[in-house]
Amino acid sequence: MAKRVQLVLTQDISKLGKSGDLVEVAPGYARNYLVPRKLATQATPGILKQVERRRELERQKQLELKQQAQDQKATIENTGSFNIAKQVGEGDSIFGTVTTQEVADVIQQITGLEVDRRGITIPDISKLGTYDADVKLFTDVTAKVKIEVVAS
Repeated sequence: MAKRVQLVLTQDISKLGKSGDLVEVAPGYARNYLVPRKLATQATPGILKQVERRRELERQKQLELKQQAQDQKATIENTGSFNIAKQVGEGDSIFGTVTTQEVADVIQQITGLEVDRRGITIPDISKLGTYDADVKLFTDVTAKVKIEVVAS
């Protein structure tokens, strides 16, 4: 069995790793595929130091983004409830439904914070009333908001 070779990836490769990861691969895979296509470089002490420095900078950046998300969460949750006006039919039933885009727009109008609609989870809303929704701001930072559906 051949000896494995250590390489540092310069690009993300599915099923192998992300850019900057230290991986062990077969010598033929390294020599014939990864190195000629500049997908990876030999793991030298200097390159390993660069990788560690890059990881530390990335970790600092992630901590900063998480802190910003915590601040946004506090702002959104302290606002109270968000009112969304919809047309009403019989029995307080609304026409259509409340979408995540509408919730994102209302949050942006009131707080000035831009929220990605794909991170918003709302229940099925078909009547007037107050509903709870979750707004995912970061990996493990989720704000709970109240949505009040009122007649327009």
